[in-house]
Amino acid sequence: MARVKSFPRTILDAFKGRSFLSTLDFNRPELSELLDLAMQHKHGRIDPGTPLTGKAVGLVFFDPSLRTRTSMTIAIQQLGGVPVPLHVGSETWTLEFREGAVMVGESEEHIREAAPVLSSYLDAIGVRCFSRLQDYEQDKAETVLSAFERYSSVPVINLESSTQHPLQGLGDVLTIREKFGTLDQRDVVLAWVHHPRPLSMSVPNSFSLAATQYGMNLTIACPPEYGLDPEVFKQVEDSAQANGGSVRISHNLEEACKGAEVIYARSWGSLDFYGRLEQEVELRQQYRDWIVDRQLMSLASRGYLMHCLPVRRNVEVTDEVLDGPRSLVIQQSANRLHLQKTLLSLILR
Repeated sequence: MARVKSFPRTILDAFKGRSFLSTLDFNRPELSELLDLAMQHKHGRIDPGTPLTGKAVGLVFFDPSLRTRTSMTIAIQQLGGVPVPLHVGSETWTLEFREGAVMVGESEEHIREAAPVLSSYLDAIGVRCFSRLQDYEQDKAETVLSAFERYSSVPVINLESSTQHPLQGLGDVLTIREKFGTLDQRDVVLAWVHHPRPLSMSVPNSFSLAATQYGMNLTIACPPEYGLDPEVFKQVEDSAQANGGSVRISHNLEEACKGAEVIYARSWGSLDFYGRLEQEVELRQQYRDWIVDRQLMSLASRGYLMHCLPVRRNVEVTDEVLDGPRSLVIQQSANRLHLQKTLLSLILR
């Protein structure tokens, strides 16, 4: 099949020059066209060319990264652009985000100067800013990401924030589509699993939204204390209803996984104990048996394992399952590159 370099005008109009903060910012036809192009790119049926020639993309990291930093850096370079990774606090000045702040503390520079300056150098800015897991209302406000969006004059890309990881969510959906061919009515389980400490809700939020935006039948399996934020869950319910899928909650991991086509293992923190680390850690010790092992996978009707990585082996998922033939964890990570190359091509073309 001939390789082509032109993208359809409809999708260019939808993405060109826009920020990418959440999958909810785009409708299903737009996201589906993005996935179509990413799949074509991966299998060599489309060549995006080098649309980032002469352009630079900043990658602003407030937190560690392995897959996101590597895949974004390579994506920018392969498209002809210059990646500019910046680690705030160690490679840049520490930043202040509070409006009207009297800056007598550790922060040396305010976002009101930093973002416009970066915008004058760069053609887009990616931002990675985890939740602090101390005050949920502060994390939910997305102070860092929203400040970059407010004061930047170039597109801002969410590389994982306090409540969302849209690139991961879409990469996950791309992986499911690649494995099954279709997305509507796929039976998938988002399975809370044990972890030594509380984690952000960004991945479970984004996967739940992306799965239901594509009409999947989603079961969220979690202990009673680990439900999603009610506002986010309402968005997931609305998304499922609008796209012909469904969503339900189960507090029984084995029951939830019976007949599942995908078991997505992931841990996250409890809203009921948010910011109370010692009590939360004590709570999660009660659920150490929430692990994806061979016995659980046997209930899944030859289902597949997914996990966003990094994963705690033999705590969240056993070696046998992670290294087995039904594991998609490496494929998930690999697909991030193709998705991100396509997205960057559309935003900055």
